[in-house]
Amino acid sequence: MPIEDPKTLVSTEWLAAHLNDPDLRVLDASWYLPSQGRDAKAEYNAAHIPGARFFDIDEIADLRSDLPHMAPPVEKFMSRMRAMGVGDGHQVVVYDGAGLFSAARVWWLFRLMGQFDVAVLDGGFPKWQAEGRPVEDLPPVVRDRHMTVRRQAGMIKDVTQVAAAAKLGDYQILDARAPERFRGEAEEPRPGLRSGHIPNSKNVPFMTLLNEDGTMKDGDDLRTAMEDAGVELGKPTITTCGSGVTAAVINLALERLGHDNHALYDGSWSEWGMYSDLKVETG
Repeated sequence: MPIEDPKTLVSTEWLAAHLNDPDLRVLDASWYLPSQGRDAKAEYNAAHIPGARFFDIDEIADLRSDLPHMAPPVEKFMSRMRAMGVGDGHQVVVYDGAGLFSAARVWWLFRLMGQFDVAVLDGGFPKWQAEGRPVEDLPPVVRDRHMTVRRQAGMIKDVTQVAAAAKLGDYQILDARAPERFRGEAEEPRPGLRSGHIPNSKNVPFMTLLNEDGTMKDGDDLRTAMEDAGVELGKPTITTCGSGVTAAVINLALERLGHDNHALYDGSWSEWGMYSDLKVETG
């Protein structure tokens, strides 16, 4: 499994070598839970990879929904990308300030919109900085670029589809949250949500797919982490988490392992945990 794959994951070395390519676009997709006490936009303004644009996960979303950062309508995604100078023919590299956390969500979102020349920066901004690579605090020079969007409906699931999958077992459901939240032993960070997990789902904490430096495990290590969690790599898969962010880390890992039959439950536990008529399991 090559680490340098411009459709899934690239290293800091790869990005440094291609940083001045005319058709490269770099996006800072940092996003944090309120409990983390970090301001992603302020951190971007203070320092970012040269030429990077800031991708606001909470704004480039369907604001008509009461759920957090749901996938935006096609027209809004096209409009925002055009305004950022990201379009057809571009190789996109997405990173975040945690290492490998929210960048995978934006990687998935581009693929949902039919854009596949997009990769996550392995280890993200922390690794880039630790290696002493250049940063800047200047806004990027943006040139308008059209983007053609072909929404891939099979890559996203709604609550009705997930409920059916939980009952029928035709998909395996993989939950990226921490074990304590999955088992229902810890309160959810969003108020008003029940604790526990979707019936018949399996816990694959996203951190178990990463190395200590925030890079994704490779080859046999990644496969072993999946198998240890009971993942069947040949079975159709739906990923979920708290609000559809870290679930995408599982999607990225599955894609790295050559398993391309996977979708993401966009509402995730923010939706499932809200409705009392949806069954919840604990333990």
